[in-house]
Amino acid sequence: MDTANPIQPLCRLDDIPDGEAIAVDASLPEGEESLILVRKGEAAHAYLNICPHAGRRLDWAPGKFLLKDGILICAAHGASFQIGDGLCVGGPCRGDRLRAVDVAIVDGEVRLA
Repeated sequence: MDTANPIQPLCRLDDIPDGEAIAVDASLPEGEESLILVRKGEAAHAYLNICPHAGRRLDWAPGKFLLKDGILICAAHGASFQIGDGLCVGGPCRGDRLRAVDVAIVDGEVRLA
C-alpha cells in the first residue's frame, strides 16, 4: 500500500514572487476551483478566486492580480482585500471576506492543508 501523502502540491513557494499573487486550479471537496495564492515572505495565503461582491473572479487577466501595499484589488469593481486575512477594507463589499482555503508550506511546496 502506498503511504505517500495524497495531497498534491499546488506550486512551489518560489513560484510566487514575494508580495504578489498567482492563480492555480485545485480540486476541493466541492469541486474544481480557481485559487488565489498570495505570498508574504515565507508564508502563503489562499483564497477562492471569487469576489464576495458580485461572484466574479478577481484577476484582471487569467492569473494576473492587482496588488498594492498588501492589498488585493478586484479588477471588476475595485473591492480591496487585505492579503493576510481576506478582509474587504474598501469598495462595494466592505466588511465581507474572501473565502480562505487552508494551505501549508511543506518542503518548499504550497499544499492544501
